[in-house]
Amino acid sequence: VQLQASGGGTVQAGGSLRLSCAVSGTIFRSQGIAIYRQTPGKQREFVAVVTGVGTTNYADSVKGRFTISKDNAKNTAYLQMNSLKPEDTAAYYCKITVLGRDFWGQGTLVTVSS
Repeated sequence: VQLQASGGGTVQAGGSLRLSCAVSGTIFRSQGIAIYRQTPGKQREFVAVVTGVGTTNYADSVKGRFTISKDNAKNTAYLQMNSLKPEDTAAYYCKITVLGRDFWGQGTLVTVSS
C-alpha cells in the first residue's frame, strides 16, 4: 500500500489550499482515509477522516473550514482547506488502515503566513 500526498504550499491567512492523497495497492473504495498534521516538537494530531461509506469527522479546530472527500474512481482523497490560519501551519500526512495495519504517506508542508 502506498500513499502519495501533494498540494501543500505557502498561502496567506484567509486563503485556501487543497491537499490530495493518492492511494495504490488496496481496494480504495472500501477504505477510510484520515489526515493528520504535525508541527516540530509536537505530536501528530488528527485533522479529518472520511470512512469507506463517506462519513466524515473533523477536529474541532478545523470544523467549518476544512472538507474531506474521496473519489473512488481516482483512488484519491482530498482535503479542501479554507479560511486558513497561521496555526494551521504544519506537515500534513494521510493515513489508511488495511487489515489493522496503518500506512502513512509522506508529509506535505502547509505554511500559512499572517
